[in-house]
Amino acid sequence: MQSGTRTVNIGIIGLGTVGGGVYRLITTHAERYRKNLGVDLRIARACSRSEERARELDIDRGRFTTDWRDVVSDPSVDIVVEVIGGEHPATEIFEQSFSAGKYVVTANKALLGRHMEELATAARAAGVQLRCEASCGGGIPIVDTLGRDLSGNEIITVAGIVNGTTNYILSRMAEEGLGYEEVLADAQRLGYAETDPTADVDGLDAASKIAILSSIGFATRITADDVHAQGIRAVCAQDIEVARELGYAIKMLAIAHRTESGIDVRVHPAMIPASHPLAGVSGAMNAVCVVGDAVGETMFYGAGAGAFPTASAVVGDVLALAEPLSAGTQALPEPEPFKRELAIRSIRDLSTRYYVRVVPDGANDARSCAEEVLERHGIAVGQALTLEDGSVALVTEAVREGDMADAIAEMTSAEGAPCEIANTIRIEDVAAWTEGVEAN
Repeated sequence: MQSGTRTVNIGIIGLGTVGGGVYRLITTHAERYRKNLGVDLRIARACSRSEERARELDIDRGRFTTDWRDVVSDPSVDIVVEVIGGEHPATEIFEQSFSAGKYVVTANKALLGRHMEELATAARAAGVQLRCEASCGGGIPIVDTLGRDLSGNEIITVAGIVNGTTNYILSRMAEEGLGYEEVLADAQRLGYAETDPTADVDGLDAASKIAILSSIGFATRITADDVHAQGIRAVCAQDIEVARELGYAIKMLAIAHRTESGIDVRVHPAMIPASHPLAGVSGAMNAVCVVGDAVGETMFYGAGAGAFPTASAVVGDVLALAEPLSAGTQALPEPEPFKRELAIRSIRDLSTRYYVRVVPDGANDARSCAEEVLERHGIAVGQALTLEDGSVALVTEAVREGDMADAIAEMTSAEGAPCEIANTIRIEDVAAWTEGVEAN
């Protein structure tokens, strides 16, 4: 370590899975950071509601507190690490840290997905930074990559698997032919899914992450409320098997795509070609494809959650801030927050093909009944499969989402409807993701 280097003090708020990982990573590698990076990190304060957790991590009483205010108000703390999640008291932790001139590192995608502009504005006004690499993709270095390493490109598409729980569920269903409820229960037992899995299985977690990534990639403010989110509850083993027969895999995708009329941003299960790299991402792993006009298609793969993968991203942010601080200078303040520069396209304007599984009602011909309604809405069927149970899988040609929604509404709302729509799944046009890449 260079002479004259000062110690950078860290305050950690939250000692759960991620916070505990951060504490262990810094204490384990502190000497290596000093030797290789010239950065002397010291955990000055650590906060948790559980004193037992402090004992597990061998944190001495002088550094431990159960009140987050003790961390934020400590004049020795340079960087506050917030890893408790949620909106409150995280918002107050951010605001009071900024007011005290402290930098903040967070993994809180739910808060940032809705309030990044306000929080970044507060950080900038205080002359400090808010860093959030760990908020998207766990240990995958995607936030800084988009914001810096790929900034020479015009980003065309950011798309991928950013929720490990849903990928684990769909992977198990595909590999073992199991039903959604059975795999969900197993995922909860193993700790891959929360007791209340809503944020994961209904796409809310992924919506927050793609809002953050697309805001950075397209330099325009996008919030989680702008993202069309649909979950995986309706996907069954039969859908997965039919997809396989058609040459597809079903994955829960978060997609943001630049179009001439604005940004198309959405989260939903989709069929993608089995040959696409994302189709092979299994278990709880994450992967993000970024397409730039100059670089073309890139893909980033890794663990999307867990103590040490996420801690890796947190500590990377801490070190980025600590490097100038340890040399006696200030890190750059938060850049000017993105404003809404580009329009958000309505999901009804999306053009895609659809898989529609239709269950017959009584003696009616499910296929002909469904095709009749689809035809009235200008929707052509390109392929039809009759399944063993008598249901029919239809694959449409490219159709405007709004027209498909209207057709489905007619089929499902009419009194005495001749057939039942068991499920509809978009077939993603992955070739469109790379349209606009410069020829090499």
